[in-house]
Amino acid sequence: MELILAASDGAEEKRIYEDADIEMGNENDFELSVPYTAWDGSYAFEKRIYAPNTEYGGIIRETESVTGDDAIYVRGFTWRGMMAKKIIEPAAGQDYRTASGELNSIIKNLVEPAFPGLFYASETDTGITVSYQFERYCTLLDGLQAMLESKGYKLQIRYIQTQTSGIVVIGAVPVENYGDSIEISQDGRLNFTSQDYRRGVNHLICLGRGDLKDRVVVHLYAQPDGRVTQTPYYTGISEITEVYDYNNAEEDDLIENGTKQLKDRMNNKKLTANANETDDIDIDIGDIISGRDYITGIQMQQPIVYKILKIRNQRVSVEYGVKGE
Repeated sequence: MELILAASDGAEEKRIYEDADIEMGNENDFELSVPYTAWDGSYAFEKRIYAPNTEYGGIIRETESVTGDDAIYVRGFTWRGMMAKKIIEPAAGQDYRTASGELNSIIKNLVEPAFPGLFYASETDTGITVSYQFERYCTLLDGLQAMLESKGYKLQIRYIQTQTSGIVVIGAVPVENYGDSIEISQDGRLNFTSQDYRRGVNHLICLGRGDLKDRVVVHLYAQPDGRVTQTPYYTGISEITEVYDYNNAEEDDLIENGTKQLKDRMNNKKLTANANETDDIDIDIGDIISGRDYITGIQMQQPIVYKILKIRNQRVSVEYGVKGE
């Protein structure tokens, strides 16, 4: 895999040989480590980095010189991270933004005006239509992901280099279930880390509009199967409680957003695996794999929630992360 530096208009300039981390799914950003001895000023703001025909890439928007490391760190948002910095707003006079039609046509209507001349929707007709109501003021990334998930689809992002420039192509493709063909375990060749986290919040006190005794208060409770209800399950020494302050929220919004907060804070299992370039494994965020740790007994079949491309001394590896209840 090659990383390329391009001008702000997409014209290819040179291959990148520096160490790099490109994270997708959590922080959605990248970092290059450029030694002082290699610094020539070419990593200027608004230039692009990318690996052709992949999602790895973004736009340079930060530099940091660290004398203790004898290096300059070059950073920016990935393409996915740029989508996380755009907001889907309701039209004037409307409570929610809605969309109806074929999946890629909806992506086109939302993405292309947000990133004119750089982001384009796939021209493929998925044959899947939807009538969807986005959450109020959600990010473009979260909104599109939620819409596609409702139909068993995922976002596929690819940077395509043309003769004179380059474009980011966004498309809806079906989620791939590799649960029967790819299992991360001691039987495989991938190094992995498993974690069973039982210190999560299981009682979230949600505070909405109002003051003092007149304030809207909702109690949400985690269940052993990962559901969130308003019925307590964990009590006594097993109860772990936190407060979620969502000022001015009505009860319905408080329940909706409080549920998301609790799901992020509750007990969970995590599995991370590292694949080298020679492992011939390339899985997108949203695709499903299986994981099993024979030592601890952790077992799950869940979607990939993040990927991190790591380049060290021109050796490439990819870390995949899976999280489930």
